[in-house]
Amino acid sequence: MAMIYDSFTITVLLLLEDLGFCKKGEGGAFVQHGRIALGGQLPINTDGGGLSSNHPGMRGIFLMIEATRQLRGECGPRQVEGAKLAVAHGSGGLLSSQATTILAS
Repeated sequence: MAMIYDSFTITVLLLLEDLGFCKKGEGGAFVQHGRIALGGQLPINTDGGGLSSNHPGMRGIFLMIEATRQLRGECGPRQVEGAKLAVAHGSGGLLSSQATTILAS
């Protein structure tokens, strides 16, 4: 599963490409057909993302918190079945600064 900072819709697509989940220019096609939804191949932002969770302020720490909760199996109805590996990735400064953490249970 992955927690990716979603300041804008396009940001998630660009960061999926930058992280190597898909080739440059293929982010849109990559997310189609539920691939990043709960139950999909790569569930992303299982806390609902910035718009439904907490976009303003310290979104980055909440990426880490949700990834940790997923790995601990503490997410109830939004739990990713069998989560053993999580990527948390944040960006800032017009995508000029990025940080990635990989967590495992």
